[in-house]
Amino acid sequence: MEIKKIFVVGAGFMGTGIAQVSSAAGYQVVLWDTKKELVTASLERMDQALANRIAKGKLTQEAKDELLLGISISEDLNDAKDADLIIEAIIEDEAIKCDVFKKLDAICPKHTIFASNTSALPISNLANATRREAQFIGLHFFSPVPVMKLVEIVKGLKTSSETSETAKAYIASLGKAGVLVKDAPGFLVNRIMHAFRQEVLTCLEEGVASIEDIDTAVKLGLGHPMGPFELNDFAGLDIGAATIQTLYENFKDPKWRPNLTMKKLVAAGDLGRKTGKGWYDYTAGEKRPRTDINL
Repeated sequence: MEIKKIFVVGAGFMGTGIAQVSSAAGYQVVLWDTKKELVTASLERMDQALANRIAKGKLTQEAKDELLLGISISEDLNDAKDADLIIEAIIEDEAIKCDVFKKLDAICPKHTIFASNTSALPISNLANATRREAQFIGLHFFSPVPVMKLVEIVKGLKTSSETSETAKAYIASLGKAGVLVKDAPGFLVNRIMHAFRQEVLTCLEEGVASIEDIDTAVKLGLGHPMGPFELNDFAGLDIGAATIQTLYENFKDPKWRPNLTMKKLVAAGDLGRKTGKGWYDYTAGEKRPRTDINL
């Protein structure tokens, strides 16, 4: 099956990136969200990011203009009626995702492939909300989407080989590397990363080292480009907390028990860079240690 038109559900950080790389690869893209201002803000962020690439000599003005022309915006799910591929990138809430997929299932033609960018929720559970389980797959992009090369391609229990091959071809056309993984909670990368993060959080709460020193040690000692707390702030504490909750609920293993400090930060609305505070304070325009709470 040939993919021509892609309907991206959710104009947040991930959806914006998916729309950008898809348009850059020559696909016709529709970017949807519940309110026009959300999609408009998404395009403004994309415009600025592309302008920064032009300033660095990594993109031409002509390429930027062509990319933006390839993206249209929508507040109406009915605009997915002629899409070949749906990519959902909304909140990590299974009930909300299933509700959206159920609505789209009634709108889209039979050939349309449904994909979720979920970072941890079982694909088969989401597919059960539709009547096209054979055409349902997980496409887990990594943040930031325009930079990160990896995409986890997750086959559900009933995902067909044709759907899998079409998804692999789409990911390859973006210039990204797709890896096939089993439909298990957390998939592959997040399962490994969160096992690591759980130990990091244990070290913090045992007083082994400070947030800043743990980040420095991981970068310089293990060669990671970002420390675990810096990375968590970049991706969003809410997303990390939702993923670990999914792992805990599915495996019932104490090693996945959600960290209380992270839960308190999320409850307080301190979600990282996007809210100005997370493990660090960004309100002054740069990353600084937090002094307003006890960590």
